[in-house]
Amino acid sequence: MTAAPNPIATHHLPFFVTAPGDTDVLFNVTVVFVVASIVMTGVIFLTIHSLPERMAHKSKKVQLDIVALLCLLALLTHEHLFWFAAILLAFIDIPDFLTPFKSIASSVETIAGQEAPGGVVDHPDSSPPKAVPADQPRQDRKGAARA
Repeated sequence: MTAAPNPIATHHLPFFVTAPGDTDVLFNVTVVFVVASIVMTGVIFLTIHSLPERMAHKSKKVQLDIVALLCLLALLTHEHLFWFAAILLAFIDIPDFLTPFKSIASSVETIAGQEAPGGVVDHPDSSPPKAVPADQPRQDRKGAARA
């Protein structure tokens, strides 16, 4: 068997035509390119898809769990509305209202002489604190003067 081309064919064949029994280099390059393109498309898709969660995580947002849940729902259900809601929540900074109220509540409990839920307050007696005139320095429970 000879590898001679058909006598009717042109004498100048293009570079991608391979002889019988040879490796088809163009096919192998095309397969590698298509597989790499599919993998890169998936990586780009997942990177863009997790963008709101990464944004909320970097800025230490309070609503990080909600953003993560919306991103996961958008990924699994293919509903783009969840992703848009997640990215809007990642941009919005919801203020922390609970921490100041907890601080106020614990301060009021300390002033009232009640036991705070976070820890045990040492009260030698159950009487309210004594009033001190404004011109005298106050003393804490251990006897040290405070300004």
